[in-house]
Amino acid sequence: MRYLLDQRSYDEMVKQTSHPRDCYVRGHEYCHHLYIDGVKYTVARAVYACMKEAQAKNDTDAMLHLQMHISDLERLISAARARGENVQALRLLGDPPPSDEEARPQLDNSFMPKAPQTIEETGLNRTFLTEHFLRILYNKGRATGREIAATMGVIYQIIEPIITDLRNVEQIDIIGQRGYGDINYEYVLTIRGHEAAQAALDKTQYVGPCPVVLDDWIASVKAQTVRHVKVTRRNIRDAFEGLVMDESILNMVGPAVNSASSVMLFGYPGNGKTTIAERITHLMGDDIFIPYTVYADGAIIKFYDAVIHEPPRRPWDEEIEYDRRWVRISRPVVIVGGELTLEQLNLIYNETSKIYEAPFQMKANCGIFLIDDFGRQQVRVFDLLNRWIVPLEKRYDYLNTVTGQKIQIPFDQLIMFSTNLDPKDLGDDALLRRIKFKIEIIDPTEEQWREIWKIMCNVRKVPYDDRSIDYLVAKWFRADGRPFRMCQPRDILDQLISIARYNMETPLLTADLLDAACLSYFPSKEKKNFGAKVRLDL
Repeated sequence: MRYLLDQRSYDEMVKQTSHPRDCYVRGHEYCHHLYIDGVKYTVARAVYACMKEAQAKNDTDAMLHLQMHISDLERLISAARARGENVQALRLLGDPPPSDEEARPQLDNSFMPKAPQTIEETGLNRTFLTEHFLRILYNKGRATGREIAATMGVIYQIIEPIITDLRNVEQIDIIGQRGYGDINYEYVLTIRGHEAAQAALDKTQYVGPCPVVLDDWIASVKAQTVRHVKVTRRNIRDAFEGLVMDESILNMVGPAVNSASSVMLFGYPGNGKTTIAERITHLMGDDIFIPYTVYADGAIIKFYDAVIHEPPRRPWDEEIEYDRRWVRISRPVVIVGGELTLEQLNLIYNETSKIYEAPFQMKANCGIFLIDDFGRQQVRVFDLLNRWIVPLEKRYDYLNTVTGQKIQIPFDQLIMFSTNLDPKDLGDDALLRRIKFKIEIIDPTEEQWREIWKIMCNVRKVPYDDRSIDYLVAKWFRADGRPFRMCQPRDILDQLISIARYNMETPLLTADLLDAACLSYFPSKEKKNFGAKVRLDL
C-alpha cells in the first residue's frame, strides 16, 4: 500500500473529473485514491475528509472501509517515527513507487526444443520411424534423403541407418542423385517397399513431421506456462493501447490474468469482450513452441492448427537450430461459440486417416481459451461447467482414445467465458464458484464513445466532426433512450461508407448518410408481427 500525505496530492485528486470505479468505497462516493502513471495511491487527507462525511451521514459501510485505511496509515506513521523520520516532511509512506522493470515485467520464453541427434533422443522407436519413412516416400513417389529428413523434421543422421536397413531388405532403391554425398541420393519404393508402405498406411496415413512424445510436450507446457505471466497496472495499458476501455475493467482483468485461472466476462453485446481476450495475449510475453503432432501410447494427435495458431508476432531467425518437429507461434487464442459440443472437448478420431485431432483446450495450452456466447451452446450449461470441474481445479484434463486408453494432458491456460446473460441465470453458486473472476463489461460513457468515433474515423479515413456526432446523439440515442455500445462507431461508420459508395459520393458524417446508416443498423422501435414465430429459449 502507498499513502500520499501532502496537500498537493489531495488538490490534484479533487481536480480530476473522473476516476476508476475501484477508487470509491461504494458507487461514486468517497473518492480517496489517486493514480499516477498507472500506480494507485491512497490520499491521506482525502481519507480523513471522507471519514468526516461518512460520520455525518452515519454511513456504516463507508466508515468501516475508511477506518481500515486510517488504521493502516497510523501504523505506517508510527513505524516511520520509530525510524526517526520527520513525517511532516514526507510525501509518501508505504511501498516505494515501482521501478520500470517492476512496472513492465517481460516474460521471456527461453524454451527451445533441442534437435535430437539420435533415434533414441526423438523418443520414438525405430519401427515407427521406419514406417513413417515408408509412408512419406510412398506419397512423394521419389525423393532424396535430404527431402525425406526435412519432411520428417529430423536431421539426416537419424534416418541414415533406417535407409541402410530398408536397402538391405530391398524395400527401397536408388534411382538417381541430385548433388554430392549420400544425402542427395534419390530413392523409390520397390515392390516389397510398396507392400511395407501399404501396411504402414493401414496403421495411420499421417505423413508430416515426426510426432513429439507426450512427455516432451508436457515438459514444454510447464516451461512456457501462463502462470509465469505478471500483469501490472502499467503494462496492461501498454497491451490495450489504442483501445478505449474503462479503467476499472482493466483493473479487474489484470489480476484475473495473474491468476492464470478462469474468468467470466459478462455484459451487453458489442462492448469488446472478445477483443479483451485477444489483447490479453499481448501481456503473455514471447511466442511459444508447439509440436506439429503428439505421440501418446500409439495415438498420433494432430496438434498444430493453422486456423487457430498464428505466426509469431516477433521476428524469428529461421537459421537458429532447433527441433523442426516443433513450430513457433504466437500465444494461442482459441475462440469457440454457440456451436461448441461436449464431443469437441475430447480427442476426435478420423477413421480414414487414423489420426486424432486435438480438442480445443489442448490447442489452447499456454494461451487463452475463450468460450463465447456462453450459455447458448447446444449443450446444457450445467453439463459444460461440470466438464470443467477437474481441469479448473486440478490444472489437468483427461482425454479418451478409441481403444479406451485415458491420456492425462496439461490444462495450462486462461479460460474465459463470455456471455450477455446474467451469471445467476447460468448456474448456482456451487457451479459459478469454479469460475474465479466474474467481470462485468460496462457500457462506455458518452465521452469514451465519442473518443472511439475519433479513432474509427481516423482508421476509416473519414473526417471527424463533433457537430455531426452531436446530431447523431440527439436524434438516434437520447430521443430513443438508446444506450452507447463500444461497437457502434465502427459499425455505423462502415454502414455509412457502404451507402456513400452506393450513392457515388465522398463518405462524410453528413445528416443524410448518418440517418441512412442508423436506419439500416438499428431495428425499429415499433414491434411488428410478420406472421412467423421464433423461440429464443431453446
